[in-house]
Amino acid sequence: MTNQSLCLRRSEPVVRASSPRQLDGKFRNVVPREEPGFAKTLAIAWRILTQKPDTTVPRAPIPVQPLSAAALAAAPDASLFRLGHSTLLLKLAGEFWLTDPVFSERASPFQWMGPKRFHAPPIAIDDLPPIKGVILSHDHYDHLDHAAIMKLAPKVDVFITPIGVGDRLIAWGVDAAKVQQLDWWQQTAVAGVRLVAVPAQHFSGRGLTDSDRTLWVSWVIMAGDLRLFFSGDTGYHADFKTIGERFGPFDVTMLETGAYDAQWPEVHMQPEETLQAHLDLKGRWLMPVHNGTFDLAMHAWHEPFDRIQALAEAAGVALATPGMGEQLSLAQPHTGRRWWREL
Repeated sequence: MTNQSLCLRRSEPVVRASSPRQLDGKFRNVVPREEPGFAKTLAIAWRILTQKPDTTVPRAPIPVQPLSAAALAAAPDASLFRLGHSTLLLKLAGEFWLTDPVFSERASPFQWMGPKRFHAPPIAIDDLPPIKGVILSHDHYDHLDHAAIMKLAPKVDVFITPIGVGDRLIAWGVDAAKVQQLDWWQQTAVAGVRLVAVPAQHFSGRGLTDSDRTLWVSWVIMAGDLRLFFSGDTGYHADFKTIGERFGPFDVTMLETGAYDAQWPEVHMQPEETLQAHLDLKGRWLMPVHNGTFDLAMHAWHEPFDRIQALAEAAGVALATPGMGEQLSLAQPHTGRRWWREL
C-alpha cells in the first residue's frame, strides 16, 4: 500500500477529544458558514475550468534564495525564513519551528494533478536542522502535506495541532507521544515558546465524506517578549479584536492574503479584510502569506501583493514581503524589495 492510498483510506480520523465546537460530529464556526451546496459547488468548478485567466500563474520563474543547514545554524534568534505559501521556518528560543509544512510538488491528494508549485522549496526536508515543533492550522492539502509530515516526523519533537488533525497524524503513523491537540483558546508551552490556539473562520476536510470532522485554528506564538500571529486560513471575524485585546500588540502578524474570491467570502479574506485584521490584532508589522506558491483562485498570482501593498501604504502600516528563502528578522523586520514586480 502506498502512502498516498493510506492517506485517502484514512480520510476520516476518529476524533478522541471533545469540544464545544462540535455538533453531530462536525466542527462549527462562531458564525455558521453557509454551505455552498451542489449547484454552487458545480458552478464554481465550471468557472475555474472554463474561465481561468492565464495570469493566475507567473510567466517567469519565482526567485528563490537557496538555504543551507549552515546558514540556518548561523542565523540569529527570532529569525523567519519563508519557504512558500504558508510554510514558514522560525528560529525561536534557539530552536526551529515550522508552520503548515508543504514540500510536495502539488497541493493535492494526487501528485499527477492539482495545483502545482510555482517554485521549489528553498531547502529540502533532508537538509533541515532538527525541528522542535511543527505548528498546523488545519488539514487542507495546501497546509497539511502527508509526504512532508511522514518525512519530517523523525526529526520533529512535537506536532501542535487543532483537535482532530493530531488524530489524523497518529492514524498516518506519527508517534502519539509527539502530538498535542488544542481547542480554541487552549494553550501549551514547549522549549520556551508558548502557543495559543485561537478562533478562525474556515472549514476542513481532505475527502468527499470528512467535511469539518477536524478543527481549524489560528495561532498566537510567544517567545520571550516576541509576539507573533499566524492566521492559517480564515475569513474575517470579530474575534480578531478579542485576540488583539488578550494577546496584542503583535510584533509581526502573518496573515493570509491570497486565494480569495467573491464566491467564497466567509473562508478567505480579501486584502482589505487582511489589513483590518492586522489593525484589530494591534500588529506592528504585517507579513502577507498564503500566496506566491500555488494557483488556488481566479485572481492574478501577483494581485494579493499589489493590493495589500497599496492598502498598507495608504494606512501607514509597515509591510514585510520577504522573498522565498529570504531571512526576516522578527525583532527588527524590514520592508524588502517588491520582488514580484520584477517578473
